Amino acid sequence: MDFDEALQYLLSLGHETLTIKLGLRNTELLLHSLKNPEQAFPAVQIAGTNGKGSTAVVLDSICRKANIKTGLYTSPHLRSINERIKIAGIEVSREDFARHATEVCNAANNLFLSGQINALPTFFEQVTAIALVAFRDAGIELAILETGLGGRLDSTTAARAEVCAITQIAFDHEEYLGHTIESIASEKAAIIRPGTRVVVANQRPEALKVIMKRCEEIEVLPLLNGCVSTVEEVSRDGRFRVTFVTATDRYENVWLGLRGRHQIENVALSIQLAEILRSTGFEIFQTSIIKGVETASHPGRLELIGRNPGVLLDGAHNPAGAEALREFLDHFAPRPLTIVFGAMADKRIEEVAEILFPIADTLVLTAIENPRAASTEMMQSIAKRFSEGRIITCASSDEALKVARAQTEPNGMICITGSLYLIGEIRDQVIDRSTSVNA
Repeated sequence: MDFDEALQYLLSLGHETLTIKLGLRNTELLLHSLKNPEQAFPAVQIAGTNGKGSTAVVLDSICRKANIKTGLYTSPHLRSINERIKIAGIEVSREDFARHATEVCNAANNLFLSGQINALPTFFEQVTAIALVAFRDAGIELAILETGLGGRLDSTTAARAEVCAITQIAFDHEEYLGHTIESIASEKAAIIRPGTRVVVANQRPEALKVIMKRCEEIEVLPLLNGCVSTVEEVSRDGRFRVTFVTATDRYENVWLGLRGRHQIENVALSIQLAEILRSTGFEIFQTSIIKGVETASHPGRLELIGRNPGVLLDGAHNPAGAEALREFLDHFAPRPLTIVFGAMADKRIEEVAEILFPIADTLVLTAIENPRAASTEMMQSIAKRFSEGRIITCASSDEALKVARAQTEPNGMICITGSLYLIGEIRDQVIDRSTSVNA
């Protein structure tokens, strides 16, 4: 298969969330038939509700500054599926993605035709296998894996990572993980296995209780509150200069590459993970950690592009993410503020709307090209209850961006949010416009 054929094959398996099938058996059989690529390297697995992608990219940046050849696996992608798989900081090429996808496709079909599995592995299961095969063939030294959904039965858990982290746990994907913080925490805490090293972010008491019970049951001592942070300075565009202190080191006056106060916690997790890796034999020095934190980037997460007006991209898709975005907008966003919003219908739109919509001078609601997308009619009915500014509906993200630019004064800001799928549709246009304006 070439790249387009590989993409069509994967899409034919069904949408990755709509057809999700939690369980490890198919992934384990698939990896075994591929000669267990996950056994070729050590791995770090990161689970949680918010911040796991940011934690993963910061850790990857740190390790690359330490000259460690990393494999980074994240989801979802913004524009192209090969964005999910990076080797030494570079997206796997389309040609290599297609080659690995062909190998995984053949293995999956052989398992199905031989009756070893009752259905083909899902989209996410096969993409995870593609990533692990790509990592093995590239000869990586360390894999950094962002959990897709949950933890206990997520296909990344089949890699059996020796080091793991749990970021902030909040409500999301309740239809799969349960409708209480305790049930969601239980699914995520299950990535902690006997013998693993685990770092845990600050949690709600009910989530922490579940995590601690899991650790006690399998006799694992988690690292809690292992990094103290002090804010030294804040830039006008929302970047923080922070001093971090752990039990073994001190990192003074570090400018975070990622914007937002909430990133301090994610960076602290990344630093602690790096120190654990150092204790297992990886040569990660203080300078590598500082440089890695300062140069980390994560597209679509409080990403500020251009000016007059500036465009802020942030895929805040649940209430906890919306709270972090609201805190940023309250402190750093110039006015007037235009919010372009599009979301998935299965998300907690009312709660997100209650947090974000009241501060918008203009609210532009847009449809997203996705089968799970909320309709503009649905979002408008919610917006009327929370928005005090103008409400405009658009049939496409292209139209929404044009309207937002027309409605926003040069000294203001446009914030595009609600879903990473919306960010993916719009980001290239924002960059192209910024480049042409500044040329």
